[in-house]
Amino acid sequence: MSESRVRRAEIAIEQTHVDRVYARLAELRAQAEAMRARGYELGRGAQREAVFEQASMLYERDMMVFHANQTLQTLDAEYEGLVFGRLDHVDSETVHVGRLGIRDAEFNNLVTDWRAPAAAAFYQATAEEPMNVVRRRVIRCSGQSVLDIDDDVLMPEAVPDDMNVVGQGALMAALGRARGEMMRDIVATIQKEQDEVIRAPWRGVTEIIGGPGTGKTAVALHRAAYLLYRYRRRLGGSGVLVVGPSGIFTNYISRVLPSMGETNVELRSLGQVLDGLDATEHDPAPLAAIKGSLRMRKVLSKALRETPPDAPTEMKIVYRGEVIKLDSKELNRVRRKVHANGAPPNRSRVRAAETLLEALADKAESYARADGREFDRARLITDLGERIDFHRFLVVWWPVLYPAQVLRWLGDERRLARVARNVLSPEEITLLAESLRDRDREWTVEDIPLLDELRVLLGPPPKRRRKREPEPEQPHEGQRRPDHYDEYAHIVVDEAQDLSPMQWRMVGRRGKYASWTVVGDPVQSSWPDPEEAANARDQAFGPRAPRRRYTLRTNYRNSSEIFELAARVVSGHAKPDELPRAVRATGVTPEIRRVDPDSRETATQVAAKELLEAVEGTVGVICAMDRVPEVRRWVAGHGDERLKVVGSLDSKGLEYDAVVLVEPTELITESLTGRRVLYVALTRATQKLTVLASDDDWLAPSE
Repeated sequence: MSESRVRRAEIAIEQTHVDRVYARLAELRAQAEAMRARGYELGRGAQREAVFEQASMLYERDMMVFHANQTLQTLDAEYEGLVFGRLDHVDSETVHVGRLGIRDAEFNNLVTDWRAPAAAAFYQATAEEPMNVVRRRVIRCSGQSVLDIDDDVLMPEAVPDDMNVVGQGALMAALGRARGEMMRDIVATIQKEQDEVIRAPWRGVTEIIGGPGTGKTAVALHRAAYLLYRYRRRLGGSGVLVVGPSGIFTNYISRVLPSMGETNVELRSLGQVLDGLDATEHDPAPLAAIKGSLRMRKVLSKALRETPPDAPTEMKIVYRGEVIKLDSKELNRVRRKVHANGAPPNRSRVRAAETLLEALADKAESYARADGREFDRARLITDLGERIDFHRFLVVWWPVLYPAQVLRWLGDERRLARVARNVLSPEEITLLAESLRDRDREWTVEDIPLLDELRVLLGPPPKRRRKREPEPEQPHEGQRRPDHYDEYAHIVVDEAQDLSPMQWRMVGRRGKYASWTVVGDPVQSSWPDPEEAANARDQAFGPRAPRRRYTLRTNYRNSSEIFELAARVVSGHAKPDELPRAVRATGVTPEIRRVDPDSRETATQVAAKELLEAVEGTVGVICAMDRVPEVRRWVAGHGDERLKVVGSLDSKGLEYDAVVLVEPTELITESLTGRRVLYVALTRATQKLTVLASDDDWLAPSE
């Protein structure tokens, strides 16, 4: 039988099995829908029963509907190839591997979840350690149709006479596929070194170090899915948080976990970690370095102890015909005394009232002594403490403070100079005050940790009493987590090498009881003081958290021709063993075009058009952060949704079939870490790279 006929016959065999799986999936979905309908019927019946029976039936209804909805949520996930693998063992047992486990009506296994122990051999078995696997088959599907198969024989001596073996190169075929706007899961092509990381113990801190294209982000997401599957009771209730560098990035990875049936993981960019805010703009590198430094903790701590700009500087109150007066120095002394107690200001109003009354009593007592009068201190404190005019003064003198309000105060350079003396340089004070002075200015990504720090330092504002709302008639799937939730069971941090110390403090607050998966590459770091960031990171993890580190060394994304250029640019900042090895050669070298500044726009348009015609997937145009709006105008006329314009910092973690890189020297000069940022931009392309440069400085040997 010819090879093509064998392939068609084997594909037909797998198609028969896939058809059984989807038929069973439809049965399970119908059963879940019937269970949900039965739950709602129970709820309507409960309204007619006695109180005790009603409560019991409503609970039964809630649980029934909840479990039915969870089942439907899992079954309705957008699976791209529900079945993707098969294992044939020596004992003739066959195991099909897929995105979730499915059994038939007799509880026979149709598909084994890729995270289950029985599926581990699909990723871990090798010719040296076959784990009793004779043949490993990768099944490539589109929807419910089997398109192709690819076999790997691990035990040639055990292959039975009737076993057919077809195809080769499943991984390389997958790497050559066109990229879309969303990252795909890699469950069908996980490699052994990646699988070891995915299945590592959940406790403590798991660090994944790897260069561009090593799949570290995908591995971290698949690890989150594996941990939720393996330790559902421990992690599912408290939840998993994934923190990425930008909104563009979190949108890019947003379909990976749902494609594996995990929809309850929370994805946030660094600009979204603080509830209620969504910052997307970045500060220039020198300003970002100030805001990200731990020195800002001292500045903010002093800032909230300052007298509010609108607070009265003098207090006068009449008591029994006598005016008692406290001047600004005396009020400041009272304020310092209250702050010395160490409690957050928003929790100190009672303490402020007591201290202020004591100061008024001291002043009144001094008046009485001077006149030779008797003085009842307790009576004065009681009387004034009940006076409406005293409480009106207290409200404006010790107001409820909000993080945005306090941070805006530092736009006053004189105020900032007072609280930042001996902490920031005069130049840094001027730069920081200027950035905070504009009240119409949106908060930047670097402002968010400062606001979060102030939130904790200030304490929560008093809660307003609200009318109790009636319970919803129909149950819902879980409760909304409270604002500033800090009890996540597991936190994934991607592009961790870029987090500033203040950002580490912000993320660390969300993981008081968490285990961690931390993904990064020191060579790509855009933070200028790695040691300061490392100390803040260690504080976030906790001193006793066990650590394990894995290094991924194979670059699956870039062609060797593209990565050779990127490695040359960053050579002075990385040792050879810190760079991954690109395993795929295409014979297509990057194209470097010299352009004049006056022809930059036309050159970008031409290059983008050429790459759109050359590749089936996405094309990225990468430029310096401050040039993004301009470049977007340049290429707006193409009208192709596959074309994306991103700044250097926002390109982290993304990949495109082809990339146009505009003015690489600008990427070096805009960042405090220079060539490391350029290295990131040069490693986003999988197939083609065109560089438009008006100079050759970026190609000079790195020092």
